[in-house]
Amino acid sequence: MTSKLQVTIPIAIARRYGIEPGVDVDWLPAGDAIRVVPPTRPEAVDPARRLALFDAATERELARARRQTAAADRGWTREELYGRGRSN
Repeated sequence: MTSKLQVTIPIAIARRYGIEPGVDVDWLPAGDAIRVVPPTRPEAVDPARRLALFDAATERELARARRQTAAADRGWTREELYGRGRSN
């Protein structure tokens, strides 16, 4: 950080995210950190890669739902648990 509060971005990171001199980046607060968001740039998207990523995300979501269903079938209900030991 310079005395003028300017920040230098390492060249490898700048090249990777398409940041060039004169390009505006967004500085967003993220808890105790600061998130630097580069400008959006159009990228060639491989449809097969997008489909593979979508399928993987869908499978993760289905697995999460299966785990929740299995946890719900535990042999007791919340009402039964909280009602035990209490006199009516």
